[in-house]
Amino acid sequence: MNIPAAYALSRKKMYGRKLFHIFYLIPMFFSGGLIPTYLVVKDFSLLDTVWVMFVPFAVVTYYIIVARTFFDNSIPEDLWEAAQLDGCGYIGFFFRITLPLSKAILSVIALWTAVGQWNAYFNALIYLREPNLQPLQIVLRNILIVNKNMGNMLTGMAGQEAKSLADLIKYAVIVVSSAPIMCMYPFVQKYFNQGVMLGSLKG
Repeated sequence: MNIPAAYALSRKKMYGRKLFHIFYLIPMFFSGGLIPTYLVVKDFSLLDTVWVMFVPFAVVTYYIIVARTFFDNSIPEDLWEAAQLDGCGYIGFFFRITLPLSKAILSVIALWTAVGQWNAYFNALIYLREPNLQPLQIVLRNILIVNKNMGNMLTGMAGQEAKSLADLIKYAVIVVSSAPIMCMYPFVQKYFNQGVMLGSLKG
């Protein structure tokens, strides 16, 4: 959802381009707050569904700005004019030319999104009540809380063993929560620096 929006905003002939820029920037600085967001999610019947983790927070203004700057600086206008001569429209140019040339920024945004979703627990804590829908981070958080409470309740040798076990579980939780992202990073690392720099610099 962010990439098509960024592509549309990168088109200099787009009608109302500046207005849409302002429209996307306002929520970046001014948020409605937790209670209005909860009420909106509730009105759309997204509570206790898988979709509540994706749909309400799918659009990230920062990603749109970075991707739009990348398209402005990395996709030459001459390429669009040449595509027009061959009968290519905006949608065809986006799928056939822009996306294949944008692997760097796509990889960066995919990594940022994956890390953000993987580490997210607050939204699940607020919007999900069903245990079978809770993500891994909530499960790991509950494990840490239970083990910490058990260690505090016991005294003597039993207390020391419980605290040692709690520390071992804490370290295991760190490994489990970090391993998937660490495994993913090498596949996008070659695009990462290039995508970040091209998407964040103007000119």
